[in-house]
Amino acid sequence: MSVPTPRRARRLAVLTLASAFVLAGCAERAEEPAPPSSSAEEAAATFPVTLTPAEGEPVTIEERPERIVSLSASNTETLFAIGAGEQVVAVDDQSTYPEEAPRTDLSGLTPNVEAVVGYDPDLVVLSDDANNLVASLTQLDRDVLIVPAAATLDDLYEGMELLGEATGHAEEAGDVAERVRGDLEKVVADTPKPDEPLSYYHELDTTFYSATSKTFIGQVYGLFGLTNIADPADKDAGGYPQLSVEHILRSDPDLIFLADVNCCGQNARTVAARPGWNALTAVREGNVVELDDDLASRWGPRVVDLAESVAEAVTKASQGR
Repeated sequence: MSVPTPRRARRLAVLTLASAFVLAGCAERAEEPAPPSSSAEEAAATFPVTLTPAEGEPVTIEERPERIVSLSASNTETLFAIGAGEQVVAVDDQSTYPEEAPRTDLSGLTPNVEAVVGYDPDLVVLSDDANNLVASLTQLDRDVLIVPAAATLDDLYEGMELLGEATGHAEEAGDVAERVRGDLEKVVADTPKPDEPLSYYHELDTTFYSATSKTFIGQVYGLFGLTNIADPADKDAGGYPQLSVEHILRSDPDLIFLADVNCCGQNARTVAARPGWNALTAVREGNVVELDDDLASRWGPRVVDLAESVAEAVTKASQGR
């Protein structure tokens, strides 16, 4: 007689409870589950797998997860992109893409273990261990995988492949990573190179926090040879310095990218109305770029869309010279 795994034991408990409802008078008969497809069977055959994330200890996943909870918007996008969307039963309140993602009021910033377990997950995907969630979930026999925020493009590709292995979609994840890499290379290759490097300011919010070249977003800009005015201001080397208005005006960037459009109502008009900003080259030449806040803050397959926005701005600024 075989001993059920923790996941099977949980499933047996759920089935037992369901049977009780039927005996109590439930009139509807549950549909018989469809037999697994050959691709699902092949994916299941790759388990168990042991994964070593960039942060945390090695994780062994015994069976292909069928109930995934994602508490990271970027990882949610990747899960759906690699074909694991049907396995996702809940995502956090910041996971706004894709539209079909089962968005809930779960928080990835201040996660609640009881709320997460309420979705009966067999795999929980995080970007960091907020509230010591990993230990709490592990004690409850739930698999947990941390795929941290990407600091480089290589981190992005590795995170995709890690999620692919964890969910039984290794081949699809590899294909997505290669496609993203190839699309980025093409966008960069098709973008004209200015005679002299263009400088830029990336605005995270209206208090003038920015991102340096060492961050993931900074690496995307770096693909186009842009000079980041935030780099000299990064005194603590954290990658996200708060710039002074004086520093921005003195640096006179050729391009301004706004990542606070949706959150803070910023646009080319509001930037031009700031005291002294109408004299900036980017403002005078119409090179204030309004980004999608989500695209500018997430590491995922849609980084290509972000790169295309940058490419369009670089092309326009180059032609204006």
